[in-house]
Amino acid sequence: YLNIEYLGILVDTTNELVKNSPTRLKKIRQAINYGFDRQKMILYLRNSIGIPAQSGFVPSGLPSFDSVAVKGYKYDPVLARQLVKESGLATTALPPIKLLTIPIYADMADYIARQLEEIGLKVQVEVVQKSLLLEMTSNSKALFFRGSWIADYPDAENYLSVFYSKNPAPPNYTRYKNPQFDAVFEKALAEVNDSLRYKLYQQADQLMINDAPVVPLWYDVVIHLVQPWVKNFQPNALNLLELRRVQINK
Repeated sequence: YLNIEYLGILVDTTNELVKNSPTRLKKIRQAINYGFDRQKMILYLRNSIGIPAQSGFVPSGLPSFDSVAVKGYKYDPVLARQLVKESGLATTALPPIKLLTIPIYADMADYIARQLEEIGLKVQVEVVQKSLLLEMTSNSKALFFRGSWIADYPDAENYLSVFYSKNPAPPNYTRYKNPQFDAVFEKALAEVNDSLRYKLYQQADQLMINDAPVVPLWYDVVIHLVQPWVKNFQPNALNLLELRRVQINK
């Protein structure tokens, strides 16, 4: 299912929320990414429904997805603690980082907050209604927030546009800006050869994930329960109900 669940981090350093936050530092954002176990989270809180997001922002299911070409973050508490130390911030003096989430993901946020505390980062979970969270992220008033992105069409451009600096919020809720990323993304838009375009997508995804304006959580999957007399029903990555080839044999 072409949906990614993630945590977004506002990275616009001109924003007052960002200026005094530990998350303004790339090493702190990377430490957050390394600081919790996605596999256990999916196992215990999602009943293994989902794929731990240990590559980039482009989810599994797209032809350009390549977990070898795009290296994301796996659970590494030792490295996470080291990155916090290298950031130069004294953990005893660090203010809590407020994580905004919606009610159905409160347990997920609590799980992440508890694990991040073990690497020296204090995270305060605040549960808000979805409409308020959307308003706050659209107006750059949410520093650290839960988000998701469902494909409108099956191409990685749909995901990488979330980080194109010329896009407003939405879709660029983190206000990410990297001229190198923009150049690769624009080159990909102009490339008509699929194989070459996929390589550019992977390059752009890697550039962004290194800067860590987001914390990918999991790539979604969808389950359909189908009666045994329903034949030729095939799910698809956009989760559209496709019935043209379906037969009912009772």
